[in-house]
Amino acid sequence: MARLYDSRKRVLVTGGAGFLGSHLIDRLLAQGHEVICADNLFTGTKRNIEHLHGHPRFEFMRHDVTFPLYVEVDEIFNMACPASPIHYQHDPVQTTKTSVHGAINMLGLAKRLRCRIFQASTSEVYGDPAVHPQTEDYWGNVNPIGTRSCYDEGKRCAETLFFDYWRQHDLEIKVVRIFNTYGPRMHHADGRVVSNFIVQALKGDPITIFGDGQQTRSFCYVDDLVEGFLRMMETDRSVTGPINLGNPSEFTIRELAEKTIAMTRSSSGLTRMPLPADDPKQRQPDISKAKALLGWEPTIALDEGLERTIAFFRKLLPELVEA
Repeated sequence: MARLYDSRKRVLVTGGAGFLGSHLIDRLLAQGHEVICADNLFTGTKRNIEHLHGHPRFEFMRHDVTFPLYVEVDEIFNMACPASPIHYQHDPVQTTKTSVHGAINMLGLAKRLRCRIFQASTSEVYGDPAVHPQTEDYWGNVNPIGTRSCYDEGKRCAETLFFDYWRQHDLEIKVVRIFNTYGPRMHHADGRVVSNFIVQALKGDPITIFGDGQQTRSFCYVDDLVEGFLRMMETDRSVTGPINLGNPSEFTIRELAEKTIAMTRSSSGLTRMPLPADDPKQRQPDISKAKALLGWEPTIALDEGLERTIAFFRKLLPELVEA
């Protein structure tokens, strides 16, 4: 039996000024909860939460999760960690510390408060997968010493810590593995494929494709993903995860580039660059568990989600042209 939000809770969201965290906070506030947003603003931005300034149930704390945090809350969503290669490779040691020390600090807080805690993990724990589509029982194919390892292995270690706290301390944990997600409030220079293509198309710049563009990704719109977060947090304590959350519809990178050019009515052409090290050739979630345990699957098609995301970046176009 799912535990529904039937009363106001005080919820901590780490990384709450980021792309995903800010959308999650909007939903939590809409449900009537109080929210503490903790973010060091390394990749998050106050712009993502400026519409909440003065909200009576919202509080912002500038805080780095690699240091302990002492607050009184009913639930924790641990979303803190740079998620794009450009950002997490900028300071790889800090990225690993954010995943590992951050998990230890948030798990310690949850243990003290005896509260439920959610971990935003990633499909990157599967590495360059030898199994397709990826199921939660697949252990992955990850390079432990590559340039992406700070993020991949950091998130894998965080999952280990969550399950050890569950086994050793009977802590209520909820772990989801996030596949490629997109939508408004993505950082315009985060290097992710959807934001890259849209910004390049709107500016009329060549669309950069790495490799031959035949590598595949599955793109989930942010509203669908946040709905999955909330449903996961509402399950009873026996549902720990990990559970894949993403859109199983698979597209090649070249298809996405061509679709973006068409939808923006851009004159941009395509330009090819060498494939980065350890870049996955395929990425597609098996969401059977999410369907069975959460009653969840994506509802927003790629064309609809891209329209909304393009509209967001189009409003930013004067700033992007100056950048």
